[in-house]
Amino acid sequence: MSVRIIAFEALQDFIPLYPLYQLLFADHGLSAAQISTLFVIWSATGFVLEVPSGAWADSYSRRKLLILGALLSAVGYAAWITLPSYAGFALGFVLWGMSSALISGTYEAFVYDELAARERTAHFPTLLGRARSASFVMNLAATALAAPLFGLGGYVLAGVVSVVSCLMQALVAWSLPEARPVEAARESDEPGARAAFGNYLHMIRSGVTEVLTSRAVRRIVVLVAVLGGFLSFDEYFPLLARETGATTGVIPLLIAGTVAAQAIGGALAGPAYRLPAATFAIGTAVVAVLMAVGALSGSAWGFLPIALGYGALQLVIVVSEARLQDAITGPARATVTSVSGLFGEFAAIAVYGGFALGSVWFTISTLVAGLTLPLLMTAFVIPAALPAARDPVQT
Repeated sequence: MSVRIIAFEALQDFIPLYPLYQLLFADHGLSAAQISTLFVIWSATGFVLEVPSGAWADSYSRRKLLILGALLSAVGYAAWITLPSYAGFALGFVLWGMSSALISGTYEAFVYDELAARERTAHFPTLLGRARSASFVMNLAATALAAPLFGLGGYVLAGVVSVVSCLMQALVAWSLPEARPVEAARESDEPGARAAFGNYLHMIRSGVTEVLTSRAVRRIVVLVAVLGGFLSFDEYFPLLARETGATTGVIPLLIAGTVAAQAIGGALAGPAYRLPAATFAIGTAVVAVLMAVGALSGSAWGFLPIALGYGALQLVIVVSEARLQDAITGPARATVTSVSGLFGEFAAIAVYGGFALGSVWFTISTLVAGLTLPLLMTAFVIPAALPAARDPVQT
C-alpha cells in the first residue's frame, strides 16, 4: 500500500508544464497582472470547494474522490494546450482548483486512516515525508524534461505528457485499498440520498466545530495554512528567473534546484518530526532571509539560497501537516484538513493579489523579497502554534 500511496502523490507532480505554464501565458500575450488574476481564479476555486470537498471525503469514498481529482487535472491541462487564450487558461485553472480541493484534505485523511486501521499512525510523518519527497523528485524529473520536450514539440508536447501523468495517477488511485474510516460517518435510518446528505452535513458541522472549539487544532490549522500559502512564491520563480536574463531553455534548470531542495526537505521530515518547535521557528526565519537575499541578488545564482530556503520550508510544512493529523480527534478528519486548506487559499490569494497590485510599481524580485517579511513574522508564532510531537507508542 505504501508504494501506491507514494506513487499517487509522485504522479501528481510529474507535470512538465509546471515550469513552463507561466511562460506559456506570457507568450500568448498575458501580462504579469493578468497571470496573477489567473492564480486568483485558481485559489478562489479551491476556496469555494475546499471545505465542502472535505466533508464529501468524510461521508463518501475517499478513493473515488482521488480518482476524480486526477481526472479533473488531466482535463484542465488539456484545456491549456487546446485553448491557448485567457479564457482557456482560466478554465484550466478552475478544473485544477477543483482537483486540488478534492485531493488536498482527502489524501492526507485517507493515508492517516489507512494507517490507523493497521495501528501504524506513528509511521505517518515518515510516509507523508517520503510521498512528498517522491512528488518533488518526479517534479524534478518533469522539470528536467521540460526543456527537451519544449524543444521537440513546444508547449503542446509538454502538455500531452502532463495529461498522461494525470491519467496514470487516476489508475493508481483506482488500485488503492480503502478501509472504513476509524471514525466513520454516523449511521442513519433515513433512505438513500437523504441519509447521505445528512452524513455530509454532519461531517461539515463536526469538522468546523473541532476547529472552533479545540485551541490546539485551531492553532495548527492556521499555521499549516499560512506556511502553505508561502509556497505560492514558486508560481513567480520562472518570471523571476527571466528577470535575471535567463533564457526559456535555462529557466527549468533553475527551477529544478528549488524542486530538488524540496525533495530533500520532505525526505528529512520523518527524522526531524520530534524536534522542538523552537528549532522549526529558527529554520523558518532563516528561510525568509535566504529567499530575500536570493531574490535581490539580480543573478541566476540567487536561486541557490532560494532553493536552500525552499527545502527548509518544505520540511517545516510536512512536520506541521503531520502534527495536524495527530491533533485531530473527531470523525471529520478530511474536513478539518480542508479547513486548513481553505485558510491556505486565503493566504495564497493574498500573495497573488499582492503580486498583481505590486507589479504595477515594483519588479518581481522586489515583490518576492518584500513578501518574505510575513514569513519572517510567522516564525515568531511557531513555538505557540505547533503542538508537541505525539508519543511514539501511541497509534
